[in-house]
Order: sequence, then structure tokens, then C-alpha cells
Amino acid sequence: MRLIVSALLACMLAAAAPMTKLNIVVTDQAGKPVDRASVVVRFVQGHSVVKLGKAVRTTFEMRTSQEGETVVPSIPQGNIRIQIIAKGYQTFGQVFEVRDSEKKIEIKLNPPQQQYSSH
Repeated sequence: MRLIVSALLACMLAAAAPMTKLNIVVTDQAGKPVDRASVVVRFVQGHSVVKLGKAVRTTFEMRTSQEGETVVPSIPQGNIRIQIIAKGYQTFGQVFEVRDSEKKIEIKLNPPQQQYSSH
């Protein structure tokens, strides 16, 4: 009986989706950290959500620290979308392919674009 339970547990662990720990660093064009930026990280493609199950979290919303950093403890490997909104900067959005167990993503925000009027 123990052997069957051990075999089932081993199969379940092998079928689990590989996960990634993300360290996101947000700076301006001069390399200065952007604190209190809103960061949304969403798993968009890779293992099917059905296979991941409801227990696996696929969306995170957080803010950067004074050093411009935020950490996503565990997200499924695959394609993830990172969106960043910070006062005084252009909104950033990009899809990244993540295949490693740990990954550092550095993002440089652009200043706002010049506003033009036709009036």
C-alpha cells in the first residue's frame, strides 16, 4: 500500500508545472530606481490552466520597493506579461518568455511623451 501511495505522489510531483521565481527591477532611463510603481505580472501561455489547477496562482499585483525591486515568489514557466504603471512615466507592457527556475528582469521606464494638440 505504501508503495502505491509513494508511486502516486511521485507521478503527481513529476506532472507539476515547472515554476519560476522572478525578481523585477524597475529604473528610469538614468538608472535610478522607480519606487512605488504598480507591477502586474500575469501568466499568459505555457502549461494549460486546466493542468495548472486552481491552486496555482497565475496573476500577481504589487508595488516596487524604494530600490525599484519587487519579487514574484512563484509563477508557472512560459510566457508572462509584465505591465508597469508609475506616475511621471510611460506605461510599460511586454511579454517575456521564462524558462529558468529564477530570473531577473530589468525594465527601464521612459519619460512621458510630449503632448500635441491640433487646436
